[in-house]
Order: sequence, then structure tokens, then C-alpha cells
Amino acid sequence: MTYRKLIFNTAIASQKPSNKDVCPFCDQTELGKILDTKKDMIWVENKFPVLQDSYQTLIIESSWHDGDISAYDLTVNHQLFTFMFEKWAELEACGKYHSVVLFRNFGPLSGGSLRHPHSQIVGFKDVDAYAALDRRTFDGLEICGESEEEAKISISLYPLQDFTEFNVSISNSKGLNRLADSVQLLSDYVLNDFAQGRCSSYNLFFYRFEEEICCKVVPRFVTSAYGIAYGLHQVNQLKRLEAIRDEVRIKLAKKAKQ
Repeated sequence: MTYRKLIFNTAIASQKPSNKDVCPFCDQTELGKILDTKKDMIWVENKFPVLQDSYQTLIIESSWHDGDISAYDLTVNHQLFTFMFEKWAELEACGKYHSVVLFRNFGPLSGGSLRHPHSQIVGFKDVDAYAALDRRTFDGLEICGESEEEAKISISLYPLQDFTEFNVSISNSKGLNRLADSVQLLSDYVLNDFAQGRCSSYNLFFYRFEEEICCKVVPRFVTSAYGIAYGLHQVNQLKRLEAIRDEVRIKLAKKAKQ
């Protein structure tokens, strides 16, 4: 397998604010270059671009410092997904980057440095971020199929990381609100029900395969030594995955009755 790497600039990283500082997304007097705004969402250049040969941007999702996709109003969440996908497509369409990624960190183990809710859109000049993906990781134990009401949801049997990893997919962009709803439900499940409420962090990773759009909802814990040292993935027993499937199905049924 071809070894791919991103060069990290520690000098820039050392200047980044943390949660101990005044939140730059609340204060907003010293943001990077603002690229676009809609309501209180802001697409902005990352003021601390720590990766070489890339173009790093952020979407400040809300003025609500303690907000999260799991807690947004339904309409607000739909607006956010529309805005994120528009800007992702816009950066891809400019033709300057070999690949463009959209992802979101939440919580102390997710790789994020600031609590204020934000997503990231990053263009890589020379790296194909999708080159090593295995399509098997986007399939698995089905929770529900795609319908007019729901996106397709499954639990990966070949996760990118370890244990439990949810796949949410829609056949085309017309179902974006359904994707947003399913991701919101799973984000809430991960933070409040999964692992008896002991999970404080998750990631959202977004992918496009022709017309199909996929999102991975990944609960985050300390990275396994087996994964770091040997590339070995730990996965749950099927019995446990089926129990998780049933929990999410109950949550979906409750949502349908609201």
C-alpha cells in the first residue's frame, strides 16, 4: 500500500487557541478570512493552517457555544447540512485540489481543539484522501433501509477504526434532509445512550460515491494499541452489534411517532 502523509507545522499549531482561552468563534473579532455567511453560520479560512500543501477552512455552525448537531433544532440542522454540502461542492469545483474532505470533530477524543461547534472542509493539493478506502467499510449490519422517511443506516462489519461505526447513506442529494435527521439521531444516541453514556466524543466523516452520499458516525475512545502497532481492528461480537441495532431501531420508532 502506498504510504501517504500530511506534513504538520508545529510552529503554527503552538499558536492555536484552546478551550482555556477566549473562544474565537464566540468573540469573532479576529477570525480568518470570511468566505461566506448564512444566518449565524460562517465559512471561514482556518487562521491556523497546520497542514502543508492544503487549504483549510472551517464552518462555524452556530453562535451557540455549547451547541451540537445532536441538539440543534430540526430546521437549523437541515440548514447546516445544506450549507456544509454547498461549500464542500464549491471548493471541489474550483479545480485547485486533488481531493477535498468534509468532516466534523466533537469532544476531547475526536481530534478537535475547540468546544464551539464547527466542521472542517480541507482541500489537499497533491493527496488523494480517498485512495485507500475499502467500500466494504460502508456496508454492514442493517438498521434500516433507505425510504422516503429515512436514510439507510448500518453498523460497519469492517470499521475504519474499532468496535462500533455507523454508516448513513442516501442515494442522491435530494435526500440530504433525511441524512441530516439520521446523523442527528445517531449523534444523540452516541453521546447519551451508547456505552451507557460513557462516550463523550465522536467524528462525522462525509463521502460521495457518484450520486451516493455517505456519512460515518464514529464514536471515539482512546486508540487501540493493536491498531497503532499492527493495523489490527477490534470489532464487537455480532450479538452486541445486534443489540445496538435494536436500540437504534427503538429510537427511530420513537422519532417516527413524534
